[in-house]
Amino acid sequence: MDGIQFCLNGTEVIYEGSAADRLLDVLRDTYRMTSVKCGCKEGECGACSVLMDGILVNSCCVAMGAVDGSDITTLEGFRQTERFEVLSNAFGEVSAVQCGFCIPGMVLAAEALLRKTPHPTEEEIRTGLSGNLCRCTGYNSIVNAINNAAKEGNGLW
Repeated sequence: MDGIQFCLNGTEVIYEGSAADRLLDVLRDTYRMTSVKCGCKEGECGACSVLMDGILVNSCCVAMGAVDGSDITTLEGFRQTERFEVLSNAFGEVSAVQCGFCIPGMVLAAEALLRKTPHPTEEEIRTGLSGNLCRCTGYNSIVNAINNAAKEGNGLW
């Protein structure tokens, strides 16, 4: 094998390490994607959330061997999009950010949800965020931010 090839935030890369290495560690240590946080290391908190082929995954639970040929998006890549701007503004308008530790995962969870369901109900938003923990802000402001982004971003998702 000539390494693990994948697309990271729109750029083709080849990882030469072990197929057993965790995506979380590779993203942080090799590619310096600091938005990907190490929280629980068990897939319970969502701080390490990334989009893998458009699907929200906990990178602490993904071995690099499973990444070969995939498209990985971290917040660093997503923040270059117009959809990020809408979500970022919505989070700011309702003060949905405090410490910021969970926010990269929350924003990517919102992106995954809105791509699938552009006009979600409150219940669908809460379900879409399940698995992403926030200890500071609580969920009401985050739910409101996503609801507002869905309304403001008409046609983006």
